[in-house]
Amino acid sequence: MNKNNNTAGMNEHIGSDNVPTEQKIRENMAKYDWSTQLKIALACRKLASEEHAQTLAGQVTVRAEGNTFWANQLMGGFANLTQSTVIRVNENLEVIQGNGIPNPAIRFHLWIYKARPDINAIVHTHPPFSSALSMTGKELAVAHMDVTMFYKDCAYLPMWPGVPLADEEGKLISEALGDKHSILLASHGLLTTGNNIEQATYLAMQFERAARIQLLAESIGKIKLIKDESAQEAHDFLLSEGIVNATFNSWASKLLREQPDTKD
Repeated sequence: MNKNNNTAGMNEHIGSDNVPTEQKIRENMAKYDWSTQLKIALACRKLASEEHAQTLAGQVTVRAEGNTFWANQLMGGFANLTQSTVIRVNENLEVIQGNGIPNPAIRFHLWIYKARPDINAIVHTHPPFSSALSMTGKELAVAHMDVTMFYKDCAYLPMWPGVPLADEEGKLISEALGDKHSILLASHGLLTTGNNIEQATYLAMQFERAARIQLLAESIGKIKLIKDESAQEAHDFLLSEGIVNATFNSWASKLLREQPDTKD
């Protein structure tokens, strides 16, 4: 599995005092007392603002205690989710906290959580550019510095197994994901994971941008991939804890100013 705590190289000796940039970010990052439910609502609203959820399709889940999971509810979509409307479900998708209808597609998330104890959050959406790329039979290409968080860390499922409501789809998707953080699902969309909701959301946002610039580049010429050594170095830096959490917090803080009802 790719390790995300190695920020050597370009990050190792940046700054006059030789303190790694990622460490500086972590030490100076504001601390927010946000609940898991609020983080999910903020993640969903940010994703909605970037066209990740134009219908009721898409799920954001976070592992909770005792084989239960926090999740967005089906009704209302991502854009209207609030802290109080996030629900907690068990392995049978029965609501045990909150009120609402769970998205039945959450079932395939359970397979991923069982296969990957390191995963604590999952985002699955059908945004336009990732969906378009999923129709081509091509995988996500790491050919730009802003895409390097996916270097050797993005799987590909080359066939669509159908609407992911049954265990068969969960088995296929979890096996295809393997030890990676993200996966492009053919004729379907994207799925990203993380050790927390911040990482899974960050990857989902960057995945859609990566798909967009790939399709734009391919429209004018052949893509040239980044060299392995540079790509791995950038992967580790861009997936470091400080970078991921600071990015999520900047999005969330802006959303709370503009959409304060998210905390309702």
